[in-house]
Amino acid sequence: MSKKSIGVIVAGLGLLAGCVAIHPEVDQRHGQAVTAAMEAQVFNPQASRNAVAGIDGKAAKETMDRYLESFKSPPPPITVISVGGTL
Repeated sequence: MSKKSIGVIVAGLGLLAGCVAIHPEVDQRHGQAVTAAMEAQVFNPQASRNAVAGIDGKAAKETMDRYLESFKSPPPPITVISVGGTL
């Protein structure tokens, strides 16, 4: 066989390798998260109205405002003194 035909065979095998399912176990579980979420909603469709312990609206708004403000005026950089190394 010539080098050209060997190259064509190797390239063809390389292309075919892209079609092989590397993780078939992932394909078997495809969609389980969506199914679980749908089952939870069907089990309790009013779940969003349940009171839960967490953050209230005012605190959430202030948190988001501070987060967005941190991009407009970021805090000054911190000077780090490295002992025994160079920066």
